[in-house]
Amino acid sequence: MRILVIGAGGVGTAVAAIARRRDFFERLTLADVDPQRAAAAVERFGDARYGAAAVDASDVAAITALALDERATVVLNACDPRFNPPIFAAALAAGCDYIDMAATLSEPHPERPYELTGVKLADAQFEQAAAWEAAGRLAIVGLGIEPGFSDLAARYAADHLFSEIDEVGVRDGADLVIDGYDFAPTFSIWTTIEECLNPPVIWERERGWFTTEPFSEPEVFEFPGGIGPVECVNVEHEEVLLIPRWVDCRRVTFKYGLGDEFIEVLRTLHKLGLDGTAPIDVRGQQVSPRDVVAAALPDPARLGDRMRGRTCAGTLVTGTGLDGAPKATYIHHIADNAQTMALDDCQAVVWQTAINPVVGLELLAGGTWSGAGVIGPAALDPAPFFELLGAYGSPHAISERDPANPSAPLTTD
Repeated sequence: MRILVIGAGGVGTAVAAIARRRDFFERLTLADVDPQRAAAAVERFGDARYGAAAVDASDVAAITALALDERATVVLNACDPRFNPPIFAAALAAGCDYIDMAATLSEPHPERPYELTGVKLADAQFEQAAAWEAAGRLAIVGLGIEPGFSDLAARYAADHLFSEIDEVGVRDGADLVIDGYDFAPTFSIWTTIEECLNPPVIWERERGWFTTEPFSEPEVFEFPGGIGPVECVNVEHEEVLLIPRWVDCRRVTFKYGLGDEFIEVLRTLHKLGLDGTAPIDVRGQQVSPRDVVAAALPDPARLGDRMRGRTCAGTLVTGTGLDGAPKATYIHHIADNAQTMALDDCQAVVWQTAINPVVGLELLAGGTWSGAGVIGPAALDPAPFFELLGAYGSPHAISERDPANPSAPLTTD
């Protein structure tokens, strides 16, 4: 396998850090609009299989030419999802398989944004499924931690733990602290603004996809691993658009533990128009307000030595167990910043995102996963994924919950 990674930011660099311990690939090229950033990452690892290149992630022709020049068999998109369309198109043009960690962006309904969906996450990619099938190439949309691990957890529950599923509820929380900053996001603020301020989507079998207001339906969820109770709220996320396509259930939701301070900052950015992406004139220069916010904040990838705590991503599944009794199970993955820094010198949030596509790449390389078309992770067999995740030294865990109060845990396996 020859891998072309587009984007040498926090997640792209973490992919290279994790993959260097494995032998399933022949070549990994890390490409970025800033060639010095890509070269620095490659030099840091000192792996003869690694190479660096310069590429503009918005330029389909340039990405296609680079993929052909590198004889890449798979393109891994490690950029913000605004760059998905050109990278997605270039991978197909170059005859490569494709993986990303976030789907193409949504557009709210123009008249009733908090009731009806407009353009949904991943719509633009699924519209091209026939072209990918005809080319015999596979595109896996959303194979990060969330989406990704969370979708596979839902599929695992359906295949192995439940006879009938009522709700698949993805729940994400952390107790991370960053010393020395009043406000410092642990992941791309560009992406965070996008998913948190857009209308959240909910799916129900009888109703289909519909939307609600940002930060709605607060719920206190007790996370395992010593993190404890965290208030989670509805946020737009890919799982709600992906999981119902392959997992039979009655309802799918996504809730994120943002915290009151983070929510207030996001609301303030929105009130001031600083969440906008359309360029505005600033003393004769065209500048995107959201890009200014991102530039003013510290780079999340460089916060590892100031960060402490853990982050937990997982999927709460409720319904009927194989024994016919009510059942509630939280299948989750925890990353401790001290451990990820010691292992790969990567902060926990980007590392936890990056490990999943690396595991997926290895499954593709070995032929365990295969296919053609455009799919989400829940279309794939989760059992070998979880087995290999454990072999990487970062296993998942299962917390049994009280079916009458699934926010509280009973046991951890």
